[in-house]
Amino acid sequence: MPGQNYFLINALPTLGELGGTPPLKPTQLLEHISDNAAATALVEFLFLGDDLLQRQGGLAGEITELNVCVLTEAQARDEQPLPNYLVGAQQTKDEAGDESATRRIIQEDDLWEAYYHHGSQLARRWSSQFLSAWVGFEVGLRNALAVARSQALGLESDDYLVAPELAGDTQDFDSLLNEWTSAQTPLLGLRVLDNGRWHWLAQNDFWFTFKNDELVAYAVRIMLLNRWDRLSHVERGNSATANKPKSE
Repeated sequence: MPGQNYFLINALPTLGELGGTPPLKPTQLLEHISDNAAATALVEFLFLGDDLLQRQGGLAGEITELNVCVLTEAQARDEQPLPNYLVGAQQTKDEAGDESATRRIIQEDDLWEAYYHHGSQLARRWSSQFLSAWVGFEVGLRNALAVARSQALGLESDDYLVAPELAGDTQDFDSLLNEWTSAQTPLLGLRVLDNGRWHWLAQNDFWFTFKNDELVAYAVRIMLLNRWDRLSHVERGNSATANKPKSE
């Protein structure tokens, strides 16, 4: 596989820093690696996470334009069911009357728990050290944020944790959380978190190994670059609307 990936990786454009212009769309990267089944499955999982975030934003009325690449637009708009591996396990428990299948305070947490467990299964199936570490990092960060928010509101933090058994054991998010807490706007707070993700990638990206994990790490950067490209367009649009003179 490293031999095949040598050509795939060397044909990919160089990436700039977070906030720069993405040289590829997620769909273009998937097309580029389509002959590599393992890399495709792993990268699709990552892009699915971004699709689910867009779905949440759309259903909450925060965004109107969706740029999904794994989900269909109908799935993202909740007009069609999500893939069974995201919802089937919880539905099966509920239908069986399992007392442990209690509804979460935030129902979407069921979806994200299923998502992260799916990623963990894919990492084992395709022997992806990177994806396993990325899932651990993401779960750890998500739960650290949940604890910080619940403590600030005087709530029980355990009620808001997602898949804690998948979190990495040695992660320290204190400095990142302190910076996030000090952010003056939610957008700046998100930038703090994605800068933390970008920094983590620099330390864990399997660079120059030509393994599938190097492609997967590249895909995370593509995902983050495209996320901020979308956000910058929305921000510019909002600024233009706010500064537009009112008609008399």
